[in-house]
Amino acid sequence: MTLTILYFAWVRERIGEAEETVTLPSHVVTVADLVAWLSARGGGYSEAMAAPERLRAAIDQNFVGLDAAIGGAREVAIFPPVTGG
Repeated sequence: MTLTILYFAWVRERIGEAEETVTLPSHVVTVADLVAWLSARGGGYSEAMAAPERLRAAIDQNFVGLDAAIGGAREVAIFPPVTGG
């Protein structure tokens, strides 16, 4: 499955890219799986994904928990918690 991943704020800064398109391995079925797979890529990915509990996600522009299934998604966004003000 091909998926576009968007990165925001300090996640983007650590990875060094705002977005990328990847082909997911078959074992990546949830956002948590995606985070673990990205972390295993090393470098800035490991740094950005080191504390999954500090990450938030959206699938096709809908906020989801990390346990959400990716399914037939076109896009997953990964970002730190957002505060209002």
